Amino acid sequence: MPNIEIELNPVDFITVGTVGPKGQRVFHLQAGKETQLVSMIIEKEQAWALSEAIRELVEDLDKRYPEPIPEVLDDDSMELREPLEPLFRVAQMGLGYDEERNMIVLVAQELVVIDEDLDPDAVEPGVVRMWSSRAQMRALSAHSTATVQAGRPDPKLNGRLVYYWT
Repeated sequence: MPNIEIELNPVDFITVGTVGPKGQRVFHLQAGKETQLVSMIIEKEQAWALSEAIRELVEDLDKRYPEPIPEVLDDDSMELREPLEPLFRVAQMGLGYDEERNMIVLVAQELVVIDEDLDPDAVEPGVVRMWSSRAQMRALSAHSTATVQAGRPDPKLNGRLVYYWT
């Protein structure tokens, strides 16, 4: 099975967005560099966890390695871009930091469903590495939180009709 490995170093933009109506939204993690556009499907819970992890990492970095004047990005750059063709569904994500370059890397690994006829050791999941500034990650964290919270007022309903007996 071919192994996808993409390195966007550094990204021009990185965002989380959704497609579809509330209760049926599909979450996308998307990043781009020059003419290369990479979209991946993530779960709502992954978007929430990612926003929290980024927030904690950036707060820690700001304490340990203060930036003279933190860059602020406008919210207009946070919209999904077309064409929206997902490369894969994300199984797991991780964050890292390069102190020399003052860059944060977000690594997304493909969810691979192993067919019982295939050798599990022969299957390598795809990986996308997205290198970003702290400002881009701050914006991604805030936008991801807002995107998750823009869903149904009561997520427990999960798009189903609830009957109440009196």
